Amino acid sequence: MLSSGDPIRLLCAKILILGALISHAQTYSGSVSGTSGQGVPTGNAANPYSGSVPTKLIPGRMPLSLENAIDLGLQHNLGLLLSRTDTQAARGQRWQQLSALLPHVTAAPYIAVSKINLDQLGFGGVTSVFHISSSIGPYSYFDARAGVNQTLFDWGSINGARAATQNVKSADYTLLDAHDLVILTVGGVYFQAIADEARIATDEAQVESAQALFDQATDQVNAGTAADIDAMRTKVELQTRQQQLIQARNDFAIQKITVARVIGLAPNQDFDLTDKSPYQPLENMTAEEALTRAYASRSDYRAAESALRAAELSRKAAVAGYFPSLSFSADYGTGAAHPSDSSRVYDVRGTLSIPIFTGNSVHGDIQQADARLQQSREQLDNLRAQIEADVRTALFNLQSSSEQVKVAQSNIALADETLTQSRDRFTAGVTDTVEVVQSQETVASAHEQYISSLYNYNFAKISLIRALGIGEQGVKEYFRGK
Repeated sequence: MLSSGDPIRLLCAKILILGALISHAQTYSGSVSGTSGQGVPTGNAANPYSGSVPTKLIPGRMPLSLENAIDLGLQHNLGLLLSRTDTQAARGQRWQQLSALLPHVTAAPYIAVSKINLDQLGFGGVTSVFHISSSIGPYSYFDARAGVNQTLFDWGSINGARAATQNVKSADYTLLDAHDLVILTVGGVYFQAIADEARIATDEAQVESAQALFDQATDQVNAGTAADIDAMRTKVELQTRQQQLIQARNDFAIQKITVARVIGLAPNQDFDLTDKSPYQPLENMTAEEALTRAYASRSDYRAAESALRAAELSRKAAVAGYFPSLSFSADYGTGAAHPSDSSRVYDVRGTLSIPIFTGNSVHGDIQQADARLQQSREQLDNLRAQIEADVRTALFNLQSSSEQVKVAQSNIALADETLTQSRDRFTAGVTDTVEVVQSQETVASAHEQYISSLYNYNFAKISLIRALGIGEQGVKEYFRGK
């Protein structure tokens, strides 16, 4: 060991301070980049977007609008919560990559007291020749110093850190995309619940109509102006409508449980749907306008772009395995046989590492990086085509379902008028209950077509919001007045 002078100690102190400043700067940079955001819903355990972390039961019945449901989903939906943890993991991986470029400062003071036997070490003959004791010691050793290791240049670590930064951006965009997926999922189950509730109201009206017809047919049979088969026919129709009503109520109860699971309410939470899904037509939008907006707004597309940049940088990091690297290390402290006799000691060195033969490990790293890069390019191209397919499909469904709503509205009016005329004809004895029952079935079918077309229309709108990647802004824009 070399004894140190004041200039050496001052140099080491400056190195330690510089390392601390670099570490602080990297921490600040990481916090800023973190302020900027993977999965498509499928089903249950395989689909985190169909689940949530539920809140406690709220006493009584709570009103639930579409906007409230979306807000709750963005707070409690499992898919979004898992996506948030993915961003945390990406930030952790980034710090692991940065660690290779940041200074590492350690301190490991120690004191040792030893006594050895030369015979045990194989020097028994020496002790016999010189007539010395085979036991040496005890003797002590003391050393207390702080050391710093710093990579001055490593092109592989530099590109690895840059790739990790792009992965963080990709994770952040993926988190934003998870918001859109939650909105799509919540909107889908909410509109389905509205449709199921509307079917209950329709089936109740059909039961009342069938009951009235049955009572009327029974009176005419008792009066001798109608055959028994007319009463039997109307009773079958009544019981059929009652069965449909029972099933509709059961479907609605189950769908409410589904809504609760998606947005984080307790499964037995009682709530009322306050938005009744009125028909709100949209202004016409061309496919070109929609695609331009989608490519600029879709977070999953921007995430894929960041993932591609990360793959490109990872390949550069792999190629850098052929390049030399430069590192620096230094330590400073005190040392002696005993702490009371210690003096200042230090060690300063710089190391240039030149890879000569790596056993083709770098070649293997490059091949793997090339494969990941090619996959990222193909995934980005596929996603671009998928976005176009999503947008065009949503626009087609929107146009088709809008026309279906208009036709269904007209069919309801015609079916109601037909039923009124059939009942009048039956009352006048001009026809039997066959015509009336058929008219009732036509009315029921018209209402079911209207409910289905309205659900399809609203789901097409929420799907267009997802296809455009405009999230909560799209809900406010396309569901005004809800």
